[in-house]
This record gives sequence, C-alpha cells and structure tokens, in this order.
Amino acid sequence: MPRRIAVDLAVPHRAVLGEGPRWDAAHARLLWVDIEAGELHVFDPRSGGDRALPLGGRVGAVAPVSAGHALVALARRLAIVDLDDGSLDPVVEIPHDDDRRLNDGACDARGRFWIGSMALDERPGGGALYRYANGALDLVLEQVSLSNGLGWSPDGRTMYYVDSPEGCIHAFDFEVDAGTIANRRIFVEIDGGTPDGLTVDHEGGVWIALWGGSSVRRYTPDGMLDAIVDVPAAKVTACCFGGDDGGTLYVTTASRDLTPEERQAQPHAGCVFAADPGVTGPPAQPFACGPHVA
Repeated sequence: MPRRIAVDLAVPHRAVLGEGPRWDAAHARLLWVDIEAGELHVFDPRSGGDRALPLGGRVGAVAPVSAGHALVALARRLAIVDLDDGSLDPVVEIPHDDDRRLNDGACDARGRFWIGSMALDERPGGGALYRYANGALDLVLEQVSLSNGLGWSPDGRTMYYVDSPEGCIHAFDFEVDAGTIANRRIFVEIDGGTPDGLTVDHEGGVWIALWGGSSVRRYTPDGMLDAIVDVPAAKVTACCFGGDDGGTLYVTTASRDLTPEERQAQPHAGCVFAADPGVTGPPAQPFACGPHVA
C-alpha cells in the first residue's frame, strides 16, 4: 500500500488558478503564479508573507533569474519581470495567435527554458512545446493538446513530460549538453484524476499533481505508486521541492469553476499547501540563457 502524506496550509491566498511553484534557493523564497488572475506571487516562508505582482494578463510559468528578477511566461511571450515594481522586459515572442497561451515551463540543468502551450478552448493538438536559450526559440514538439508538467531525473538523462489529455506521464531520453529529446515512451498511466504539474526528487521519484484527484502521487523510477499526498482541494495543479534542506513539498491548487457547494466544502481551494514528503528534492534550476542572469 502506498504511504499517505498530509499537508498543512502554507499560503492562505485563494488563487483562481494557482500553478507553477518554483523554489528559488539562492533567495529562500517560493515563486508561483495565478494564471487567470495574471499574478506572480513571491512567498517568504520565514515571515509567512506572500506578495502578488500583477502582470496585466495571463501568466503560465515562472523561473528564478536573480535577486531582483524572474523569467515569466505570459500568454504570447517570455519576459523578465522586475520583482520590485513588476515592470516587464520582453525576451521573445511566441509564434501563436491570441486563441492560445503559454502554460507550464521549467529550466533544464543548463538553464535553458522549456515552455509549453495550449489552446484556450483546449482543443486537441492546439499546443506545442518550445525550448528557449540565448535568443533562439526552438519548436520541440507539435500537436500537443495541453502542455503541462516537465522535469528531469537526477542524472539528467531522462525528461518527464505531461500532455494532460493523454492521461499519462511520458519519458524521453535527454541529452544534457545539446538539450535534445528522443525515444518517447509512457512512464506511467494515470487514473483517478488528470495529470498536471510534476517534480522529481533526489531519489528519482516522480511526483505528479492530479487535477480533479485531490492529491499528489509519487511514482518510483520504475513506475510503481509509492506515496499519495492528500490535498483538501479537488483541483491540484503542481508541486515542487523547497525549503532550506529541500525537504518541503509545496503544492498549488485552483478554485476555478467550483460550484457554491464545492466552494463551501473546499474552503482552501486555490491555496498553496506544504507537506513533509519523507524525501528531499532539488530547487528550481535558474534561467541562465538570457538577460539579467545572476
């Protein structure tokens, strides 16, 4: 039987569509986004303070850059945001129309930013997966439906990836120096919820958030279900490791499209939670292939 893990409330702010938590280890803070509210949040677990920066439109993902800057994925472009005043410095335009937006993204071991997209009506094949570094935006995958979580094994040789309607986590062979993928295969098929964001711990365990599943699951490197994090919100969106020792699992959730009865039953839907997962994991890899890098 998989072990069960409880959560505590970490950030009581009720997001519409909380997503993309990333632990900025150099500055001991959690970066996360509320996609539909168009906000980047900066959470300091030492003080308990959570600060929201309005960005003027949907924001799908964030990556740490430096003390005063972060990389954000807006609907149709990547930009560097000033964490003091919220001003934006455009980095690159994404070649899609207003009926699509960027979604989840993360940096690989070389600091290249991988970012996926989706159609606003979530039509099949309406998205893509891109890789950005040093002025070059490369199309990696086409005919993606809802690009979501991605992460890498501890040795960097496997990339895990979620296209949510596929109902599974895919794995690719990953070439670290070139930043290329090959040999797509199914790592694990998911039931009991839709796979969303993911993270990978130091032991190679893959943690996947389940939209509609009120949980995060851990799968061992050979695809066995090992642990379940119970979350008091149905729409669990993403997770990451953080804290000074990498021993805290942060979990984001959504409050979007809940009925009045569901809102009453889930008073903390949209909040950020924290758990002791019993293992440690790496912080977010900073963006290192563009402007304002540390």
